[in-house]
Amino acid sequence: MTQRLLLNDAAPNAAKGLYATSAYLAQCSLPKPLVDLVYLRVSQINGCAYCIDMHSRDLLALGMAVDKLLLVPVWREALPLFDARERAALQWAESLTAVAQTQAPDADYAALTAVFGEREIGDLTLAVSLMNAFNRIGVGLRMVPKAAQAVGAVCA
Repeated sequence: MTQRLLLNDAAPNAAKGLYATSAYLAQCSLPKPLVDLVYLRVSQINGCAYCIDMHSRDLLALGMAVDKLLLVPVWREALPLFDARERAALQWAESLTAVAQTQAPDADYAALTAVFGEREIGDLTLAVSLMNAFNRIGVGLRMVPKAAQAVGAVCA
């Protein structure tokens, strides 16, 4: 796979806006591991290898157990590994990522309000939205994951 273009070169001001939002979310009301968990799940749904690679590495660096990381795609079948906030956040992430089909159901929002405050819900919604945007960039521009770059360097 060859990257099509670099967004930073093609549209630097727009890229800066996305990175500013990302910087906000790195300091927001939510714990970083929860934000990265949401980023990973959204990226899995969207099939963005670049972001899956990045956020898996981030979660491992933050201390997430490999067993838990491997079960993120099937989190409902591994409920003891995911607490109530993680479950609500993952459900919201899935609901918003597939919003054309789900219409963000009231039940999903109610699950959020049971464990998150308004600011946290706003931050979580922004995190899901941002990752959906980054995934479209990553997939559309064929961004190469770090793991594949490493293999390519060895094979080249």
